[in-house]
Amino acid sequence: MNPSRTLRYLAWFAVIFAFTVVVFGAFVRLSNAGLSCPDWPTCYGQIAWPKHEAEIAKANEAFPDRPVESNKAWREQGHRFLAGGLILTTFGLTALCWRRRRELDGVVKVAFAACVMIVFQALLGMWTVTWKLKPIVVMGHLLGGMTTFALLAYIALRITVPAVGSPDTAKLRRMLIAGIVLLALQIALGGWTSANYAALACGTDFPTCLGQWWPPADFHEAFVMWRGIGVNYEGGVLDAAARTAIQLVHRLGALVVFGHFLACGIIAWRRGLKFFASPLIGALLIQISLGMFNVLLGLPLPVATAHNGGAAVLLFCALALLVALRQSGSPTKPAPVSSR
Repeated sequence: MNPSRTLRYLAWFAVIFAFTVVVFGAFVRLSNAGLSCPDWPTCYGQIAWPKHEAEIAKANEAFPDRPVESNKAWREQGHRFLAGGLILTTFGLTALCWRRRRELDGVVKVAFAACVMIVFQALLGMWTVTWKLKPIVVMGHLLGGMTTFALLAYIALRITVPAVGSPDTAKLRRMLIAGIVLLALQIALGGWTSANYAALACGTDFPTCLGQWWPPADFHEAFVMWRGIGVNYEGGVLDAAARTAIQLVHRLGALVVFGHFLACGIIAWRRGLKFFASPLIGALLIQISLGMFNVLLGLPLPVATAHNGGAAVLLFCALALLVALRQSGSPTKPAPVSSR
């Protein structure tokens, strides 16, 4: 296998791996397993997690405030193992990009950014545990995971997808950049909603909330980013009015993102970019549907987890169209199949 093919395969493997880590991380968080290992990076002092009766008894004695829940501990520690594997994969990909830096040019910088991001992401994972699910850290951890995924996806797309952009598509490209920024803000809102246990603040009522279009809500209290260290935020600490405010803002954000990306998809379709427009519109419709079903069905774990994965898929589809719209004169071209 020549280096170019190896680079492409590793890049796409890293994308799939990162997506798996993001989705599994959402599964861990949404199944209330985020503090199922009270220490870090070990789990009850073990490399894996307590499985046998003697291990569980010893762990319960060492951590009396956090009895072992074996059905959850494996999820948290398993996620840490996956994250460690992704770190090694990202560094390996960056090394390959560096070896071919003359061909890849700016992509190498993105690879190094992914390395920095994933190291910071590991720190956020540690703080998530040591600061007891502090909402701003939990939100940051989600954003870090999505950012890592986006950077790795960008690398894979840049070395694979040919440029089809032109001066006529410059406006659409700017719209997509704005859309990705909006999506990032919406993902942050989703993380804030989850971290503050506000997903069902409106009950199972949709599109209204608690039987009203605009129920009483405390927006000031809802968005206090820093509340100090030492509080256990598991289960949330905000009152109903603050959680309602978070849910309302998240819904409004979803409406804005939906409208913006729908416009991008329609414009791309009309310009003959159906290969990229169709997945974008499809991912958008599925993501909105998952959000509605989350509320209507009372936040079932499979749907809630899929909603997180849907955000990553939507981000990937937007990035794919953005990368395709670069003009053919862009310095970075798909890596050649044959080695020099």
